[in-house]
Amino acid sequence: MLTVHHLGKSQSERIVWLCEELAVPYVLKHHTRDAVTNLSPPELRALHPLGAAPVITDGELVLAESGAIVQYIIAKHGGGRLALGPTDPDFAQYLYWFHFANSNLQPVMGRNMVLRRLDLPADTPMLVSTQGRLALVLKLLEARLGEVDYLAGAEFTAADIMAVFSLTTMRYFYPVDLAAYPHILAYLQRISQREAYQRAMRKGDPGMELLLT
Repeated sequence: MLTVHHLGKSQSERIVWLCEELAVPYVLKHHTRDAVTNLSPPELRALHPLGAAPVITDGELVLAESGAIVQYIIAKHGGGRLALGPTDPDFAQYLYWFHFANSNLQPVMGRNMVLRRLDLPADTPMLVSTQGRLALVLKLLEARLGEVDYLAGAEFTAADIMAVFSLTTMRYFYPVDLAAYPHILAYLQRISQREAYQRAMRKGDPGMELLLT
C-alpha cells in the first residue's frame, strides 16, 4: 500500500492532492513540526536521510522529492494520467511548467524568505536582486496564465499540482501580495473549485486557511 508521509504546511500537500486527483488508494501519515525549530520531527529523519517531506513508502520503496514522487505515482499508479506525452502538442509546455515550480518559483521564494529573516537594509544588492528575480518569475507566470487556463495549456495537469504550493501555502513562510497579478489570482480560484484539491487540503492540513487571494 502506498503511504504518504505528510508534514503540515509543506510541499507534501502536492502528493496528497495528486492521490486525490487520481483516486489512488493511499494511507496518509501525518507528521508534526518541532515546536521550537519548526523543522521535521525525528520520524521523518528516520525514514530518509534528509528528513524532509514529502516522503512516500510503497512496499519496500522509500522515495523523497516531490517532483520524483509525482512522476512515480503517475507512472506506477495513475496510468499516466495528469501527464502529457511526447505526441501531445503541449508536451514541451508541460515539461517546462512541471519543472518550473522547483527550478524557479520555489527556490526564489525560499531565497527571499531567508534574506528577509536576516533583516537586511532594503537597498542591499543581494536582496534587491532576489526580489527582482521573484517579480520576474511572477510576471512570467502572470503572462502565461493570461493566455491559458492551466500551465500546460487548456488541460489541468501535474504541472499545476507542482506550482500551486508555492503560490499558496508557501506564503505562510514568505508573504507575497498577489494583487498585482489578476491572472494568477483567477487561476487560484479555478484550482480552489477542484473537489480533489478541497479534499486533499482538508485531509492534509485541516483547519488551515487556504491562501488563495
